[in-house]
Amino acid sequence: MISVNHRVQDVKEWFQTLKEKSEFVIDKTGCKMLEIVGATFLADEEAIFGTVNRDYVSREIEWYKMMSRNVNDIPRGAPKAWLSSADQDGYVNSNYGWMIWSEENCRQYSNALRELQTNSESRRGVMIYTRPSMWIEYNTNGMSDFVCTNVVQYFIREGKLIVDVSMRSNDVVFGYKNDKAWQDYVHGRLAADLKCEVGSMIWHVGSLHVYEQHFDLVH
Repeated sequence: MISVNHRVQDVKEWFQTLKEKSEFVIDKTGCKMLEIVGATFLADEEAIFGTVNRDYVSREIEWYKMMSRNVNDIPRGAPKAWLSSADQDGYVNSNYGWMIWSEENCRQYSNALRELQTNSESRRGVMIYTRPSMWIEYNTNGMSDFVCTNVVQYFIREGKLIVDVSMRSNDVVFGYKNDKAWQDYVHGRLAADLKCEVGSMIWHVGSLHVYEQHFDLVH
């Protein structure tokens, strides 16, 4: 049983209401934002506002698969957002492939896979992305990259792999689309390894937001 009733369409309507009421918050740069705190919904659409840039998504996933933490390794060049997050040498914390596959981060994918293969009813099928040391690593050497994904939990129920994604922070226009594409990729790969069907994806976000430059998309 999945208790989440809200869907992406509901999220769109929440943001539309916030915009109509001019209920803004101000971020650290002084920019206006529309923000939902504690958003929880079924991630049943690939985008909330705007469209997915499939070329970029494929390049980012290829970079994740390399497990390189240097943005200069992103095929055909890194976008501005990654460059501004990187340290003076191009390094970031948030290569998600490194986080789930590397031995340095305790092989999160392998752990979750083994746990669910051993016990299909387990509640320990988790991949932990962020870490306590993020408090001292996020701004090292001029970096500005405090990992946005906290943890992703997987359940096998009625022969389907259900995913529960927990995010610290998510920009609706760019962040959600790219993060959702990555989670879809891992979801499908893990389901294949477990020989079960792909089930629902639940999305939790501490701060789900739209920046002022994208307010025109909220209509």
